[in-house]
Amino acid sequence: MKMHVRKATDDDKKQTATWGIWAKEPSEFPWEYDEKETCYIMEGHATVTDHEGNKVEFRPGDVVVFEEGLECTWKIHETIKKRYYFG
Repeated sequence: MKMHVRKATDDDKKQTATWGIWAKEPSEFPWEYDEKETCYIMEGHATVTDHEGNKVEFRPGDVVVFEEGLECTWKIHETIKKRYYFG
């Protein structure tokens, strides 16, 4: 599967302090990753479903990794605020 979720460690939280911030209100939209993205979820709740029907759900305190080549649909249930890093 090209999506992974885990709880953030204290080291994860420190590492993400310099990453960019992205926020989006409740919505649903298709997305495709042309490079790997790692996210630290600061606020909100969302579900991402890939084209094979696999789902990941995440909330504050989660680290989410989206692999290069992933085609998916984001469904944001509660406004998301995340730190992100590409590469």
